[in-house]
Amino acid sequence: MSDSLVIIPTYNEKENIEQIIRKVFSLAKEFNILIVEDNSPDGTADIVKVLMKEFPDRLFIEERKGKLGLGTAYIHGFNWALQRNYDFIFEMDADFSHNPEDLIRLYDAVKNKGGDLAIGSRYITGVNVVNWPMGRVLMSYYASAYVRFITGMKIRDTTAGFKCYSSTVLRAIDLGKIRFTGYAFQIEMKFTAWKLGFNVVEVPIIFTDRTQGSSKMSKGIFKEAILGVILLRWRSMFKKYQRLT
Repeated sequence: MSDSLVIIPTYNEKENIEQIIRKVFSLAKEFNILIVEDNSPDGTADIVKVLMKEFPDRLFIEERKGKLGLGTAYIHGFNWALQRNYDFIFEMDADFSHNPEDLIRLYDAVKNKGGDLAIGSRYITGVNVVNWPMGRVLMSYYASAYVRFITGMKIRDTTAGFKCYSSTVLRAIDLGKIRFTGYAFQIEMKFTAWKLGFNVVEVPIIFTDRTQGSSKMSKGIFKEAILGVILLRWRSMFKKYQRLT
């Protein structure tokens, strides 16, 4: 059994899902994959189930009843991974905006270089984003600056969704008390790990916008992230952060 699980939430990813699974399984290091599937009407789950016959004991699927939010998908995946004693748990998108080759670098940052949580960072060495319009680049870049200002974290890419957690981090966090479900979830998880004293490191990556399928970003998700940071900081002033284990 691999020590590493890559969690990939999906909703309408039929154009990408087989290619991303095959790419991860072609890497020199062995990773397992858990697809958290939110009842995609396009048949994403059916594609995964066919591939599960080709990759038994490496590819898994958890099907949910509907589109319940990115954060709840990852929390579901984290609990699934911890129950099965994976040591390294990854978040990754299905659309190749995150290069699967970088999984190995994130793994190395935690396994061998002292990180507890490794972030695939678009902004640690400048701005490394491909195929985004300038408006979206600026929005993302300054959103991270805003989060740093409000929270005090030194992380350059505070909204990043490409990550490797040590299981120690996820076992220490009360996952049932993580509040946000959209992109603010990514900020809340980093903030919580940082407040608990874990070593959060950034690994430079190149982020490439999807070429297949449609983006799940919306104004509502962005608004949750912006307003959620203020709420997160406010709550932290009255909360004592303690590790569960």
